[in-house]
Amino acid sequence: MNAYSKDDISRLVESARVHRSVYCDETLFALEMERLWGQAWIYVGHESQVPGSGDFITTMVGLQPVVMVRHKDDSVRVIHNRCGHRAAKVVGRDCGHAKGFKCPYHGWSYRTDGSLIGVPHAGGYKDTDFDKKDPQFSMQPLARVDNYRGFVFASLWKEGPDLKTFLKGIDSSFDNLIDRSPQGTLEHAGGVLRYDHDCNWKMFIENLNDTMHPMVVHASVGDAARRYVKSQPEGTAYPTEAEIIFPFGSSYEFFDKGGVSVCGRGHGYTGGKISIHSAYSDVPGYWEAMVAGHGEEKAGKILSMNRHNTIVYPSLTIKCNIQAIRVVRPIAVDRTIIETHHFRLKGAPEEMFHRTILYSRLINSHGGMVGPDDLACYRRIQEGSLSAGGEWIDMQRFRGQEKECDEPGTRRAIGTSDISLRHQYRAWLDYMTREVA
Repeated sequence: MNAYSKDDISRLVESARVHRSVYCDETLFALEMERLWGQAWIYVGHESQVPGSGDFITTMVGLQPVVMVRHKDDSVRVIHNRCGHRAAKVVGRDCGHAKGFKCPYHGWSYRTDGSLIGVPHAGGYKDTDFDKKDPQFSMQPLARVDNYRGFVFASLWKEGPDLKTFLKGIDSSFDNLIDRSPQGTLEHAGGVLRYDHDCNWKMFIENLNDTMHPMVVHASVGDAARRYVKSQPEGTAYPTEAEIIFPFGSSYEFFDKGGVSVCGRGHGYTGGKISIHSAYSDVPGYWEAMVAGHGEEKAGKILSMNRHNTIVYPSLTIKCNIQAIRVVRPIAVDRTIIETHHFRLKGAPEEMFHRTILYSRLINSHGGMVGPDDLACYRRIQEGSLSAGGEWIDMQRFRGQEKECDEPGTRRAIGTSDISLRHQYRAWLDYMTREVA
């Protein structure tokens, strides 16, 4: 493997193309984990996943195993899942409840804030440098932890922008997702759908705001949905499954009209006033609940926002209209776990949650009707990136035709523009070449 200098990395990204090695070089992947995933705010979990003192989940921040836990003072802590003794991974379950944590190797025990409680056969440390009160022997907290309206993020880097600044421009997507609850409260529900992708993590992120692919990649499922609708007697109400699938066969013109926006640090979103979700049927009782909770004017404003995919670069994507998020967990240069998490809107009819789960099963599942189409293309890109038949990946559609929006720092372009890809790689390059203390 080759070492990369700052200049070497800079040469991999040009204004409208990137070098194929960004998808398949193991050294670059290791640097991404250190510099990009080590500096950015990375999504950890939602506070409703740890509702009571001692409740916890385990997950990853980059390649670092961590525990998110509700401490006895009601704060949500994120600590490294590592014993301060011999570095064993302390917590093995995905989630659960515990009064404290105990290492399965030598039995060191910890409070839920990570501080060391005790060690077995402690007399063996007499006349040594070991001090139970020394923080180095604790399960270490991450450098920074913060949350935005219940969505918990952490950073391995002590410096850098605070979370509010980091999320500027796409915080409105979080707001819209949460405010779709008549009570303004979300509950994590329905479990976690994990889908193993044998490709580089960036392919998934890039694809979400690529609106040139649906009419090609998803042509068969879109055609099937249209044939089904045409086969039904006039006036027949077709099932929710068809309503969800049908928009994936939309035209280039439809996606162009929806638009794509980018705003700092690699973030962005497709849609706005229209998206593939904007023509869904009304759920009985939902509008009335929203008016009761928010008032008619605010409820109308909330439900008029129709963003397709919001990217919180690099680790999270949001789908406001169906109350689900997808979380990116890099494993290796050519392997990524994508997690889908679902939310119940407090105060909303249960049918809203049923649609969320149905959408996930149809679209995001490895056994669904859309996700496998995308994965087949990711595999082809991963394999093609190893080919010596070319060195560069092109990203120049509608280059230079974006416009500044009213919101400072946000630019908008026609929906099939490659602006999102170019924007992500500007952020990638910034992280990868930034000096880290």
